[in-house]
Amino acid sequence: MSWFSRLLNHLHKLLGANASARAEGDASATAEFSTPSSLSLVSGALNLQVGVISETGHYREQNEDNFYVPGRHSVRFDLPSQSHRSNDLMPSSFDSSNVVFIVADGMGGQQAGEQASKMAVELIPKALARRMRPTEVDPRAIQGVIRDAVAEANQEILGCSGAVAEFSNMGTTVVLALFRNNRVFVAGIGDSRAYRLRGGVLEQMTKDHSLADALGEAGTISKEEIPHHKFKNVLYLYLGSKDARSGPEDVRVLEVQPGDRFLLASDGLTGVVSDSELTRVLQTCDDPQRAARVLVDQALANDSKDNITSLVIHVVGEGDTARS
Repeated sequence: MSWFSRLLNHLHKLLGANASARAEGDASATAEFSTPSSLSLVSGALNLQVGVISETGHYREQNEDNFYVPGRHSVRFDLPSQSHRSNDLMPSSFDSSNVVFIVADGMGGQQAGEQASKMAVELIPKALARRMRPTEVDPRAIQGVIRDAVAEANQEILGCSGAVAEFSNMGTTVVLALFRNNRVFVAGIGDSRAYRLRGGVLEQMTKDHSLADALGEAGTISKEEIPHHKFKNVLYLYLGSKDARSGPEDVRVLEVQPGDRFLLASDGLTGVVSDSELTRVLQTCDDPQRAARVLVDQALANDSKDNITSLVIHVVGEGDTARS
């Protein structure tokens, strides 16, 4: 059987399982870690603590967001109706020197959007693992690996969109942070974002690829108009589009130090929670799982009309632990 036939069989099985789950599912289901405390990881010399929550929200019937965390990642496409959480183990081939985190926000409606974001969080880590040499230290080579891995996922999503009627025109945003030794590589396509908090200063590490932001860059509209512009949610670049065939335009390379705090989030969070509030929560919550929960609750309180995913990463010194 060809890879194409295997793909079609797999997708139709997923569709059947998903339809059954939806018939009994809870539209307000939340995917989060199964314990209130954070997951601890080691990447080379870095100690990382991670918290994540993904919630459908008050207005959407399904959650088209997905996330990836080494050790645990959401796969809501097959989420049992009695469970609100996902706790999947990483493959045994996981390389602790190569720690990647991903948030993806699907589009295309219901199962199409869910499938696109699910493909992104499943395909990109596998593509990175295949392509990355264990001894690679050249930042430019690592940037190239990231671009190629994301481009590969884009090609698969495009192929699936064209092959299966139910997934026609599907797409997804993606934002990722790859921690390797004492650096982090950050990239995004679409309008899911990455932030870094250092020394009380919050910096957005990715750019939004919306038509409104493009108009702002061109000087056609002011920066103040961008958040409320009618094209703010219209993306010109996303996974599942031919324009993303080369992967992310920019892969930022940053030195990492203890005390750094990172946020990866879908626009259901960043579109309604201000930068000042993001800063306050990231700065005052010493447990990243607690920070993720507070940020999602704030987005709900601010009447977010989209799915909401909040993934918080703390870089801690040796011997430090998360505190609530």
